[in-house]
Amino acid sequence: MNLARYGTVFTLGLQNTFVYRWNYFLRALFGLIPLAGTVFLWRAVFNERGGGFGGYNYGSMIYYYLLTILASNLVTPTEDEWQIASDIREGQINSFLTKPLNYLGYRTSIFLASRLVYTAVTILPIALIFFYFRNYLQLPAHYATYLLAGASLIMAAFIQFFITYSLAMMAFWVLEISTIVFIVYSFEYFLGGQMFPVDIMPLGVQAVLKWLPFYYELFCPIAIFLERLGGAELAQALVIQTAWLLITWAVATLMWKRGLGHYQAVGG
Repeated sequence: MNLARYGTVFTLGLQNTFVYRWNYFLRALFGLIPLAGTVFLWRAVFNERGGGFGGYNYGSMIYYYLLTILASNLVTPTEDEWQIASDIREGQINSFLTKPLNYLGYRTSIFLASRLVYTAVTILPIALIFFYFRNYLQLPAHYATYLLAGASLIMAAFIQFFITYSLAMMAFWVLEISTIVFIVYSFEYFLGGQMFPVDIMPLGVQAVLKWLPFYYELFCPIAIFLERLGGAELAQALVIQTAWLLITWAVATLMWKRGLGHYQAVGG
């Protein structure tokens, strides 16, 4: 019966999210504009160097950015933190305190529904971009790579969601969470592989980043798909990513419990 409840929430999330389908479509469409700047930038870089670096050439670098666009659309939460923070500030969570419905489970169902709708709406412009750059595409040589990259992508989605959820829980203590959110998102953008591939950074920096959650929010599944991780390094990455999945889930659960106690204590 619990699964049925969350299935109902998922269905309602689909219906509510689909109302904003054109907003998602336009956001995805205009979100592709920076790709043009990226293409020109790396073309100039590789032309200046006269070759590749960090194991990348111009074609593989463009392919990497195409995969970041696709993966980001599949796994990155959209406005979840603002909705959760609004529920807390406006007292909407009061209704969950009297219902047999776990709030984290409820928000997870909404997150999955929104990702499904967002992906369905934005897949066409992304597919057109992939078709335009089809000469740079190189699919993995091993079937196992698809399975491992898919598993890593799913873990990346939930790591991002649990971090987003935990940030939103700060609304129990502070009125406005936007500063905290933007600080964390800046680190995610810079250290998670969206700005540039993590593995072109100095080895010492890479060694540190591999122990941080940002590495596993986007770069890790892409690196696996590109077969830039293998053997013991691949196994280590999946173990650490699994650990971060459990840690972020535990933190999200703890933040809810602590925040709810604070919320009740002040009579919210």
